[in-house]
Amino acid sequence: MEGGYDHGPWGADVVLTSLNLTAQTLDGIRNHSWSRPAPSTVEGEIVSWADRIAYCAHDLEDAIYAGIVEVGDIPEVVREVAGVTRRQQLATFINGVIDTTARTGVVGLDAVTAEALAELRRFNYERIYTRPESVAQSVTVVKVLRALVDHYLEHPAAMPEEYRDEDLVRGAVTYVGGMTDRFAFERAKHLLGWDPKRLPRGIGRGA
Repeated sequence: MEGGYDHGPWGADVVLTSLNLTAQTLDGIRNHSWSRPAPSTVEGEIVSWADRIAYCAHDLEDAIYAGIVEVGDIPEVVREVAGVTRRQQLATFINGVIDTTARTGVVGLDAVTAEALAELRRFNYERIYTRPESVAQSVTVVKVLRALVDHYLEHPAAMPEEYRDEDLVRGAVTYVGGMTDRFAFERAKHLLGWDPKRLPRGIGRGA
């Protein structure tokens, strides 16, 4: 599809257009990812920081629970500044943003706490997100989503009527992009005969 697919702008400009959301809310949705341009509103900046803090702490906790990493693997600066549990880390980073913003008038973190968050994010990318198993899962997900889009392009009547407009590609991508993981994988099995063993682990076939 021309222009590609980015979940932030797509969600704000396509899926949620009918809701008449405020500029601040849309800014937070469009630009919450740190790979996007910086938000243009204070509210958007807060959402961007909250997004990074939440996924770093929660993903680390999930990885420890799954046995992918151990508490002892957590970088020293993270342990010393933010602790080793999700509760400790969320409290440290959230309070850090609140304190820094109140003190300086700029949404952000002090240098020490920001370094700890950056190190936690780097650790997660190296040990969790880009490990071979995670990359393989990502490849599988992309294959499933592309196959679903192709199916709906060939069988547009299988989509709800509101997605069957003049631009079928846009309609199919919007429909598939709005699916939950579980629903998308169930559709792949039901519509495409997708072998459940080829689906990502943790969604309907064990962890």
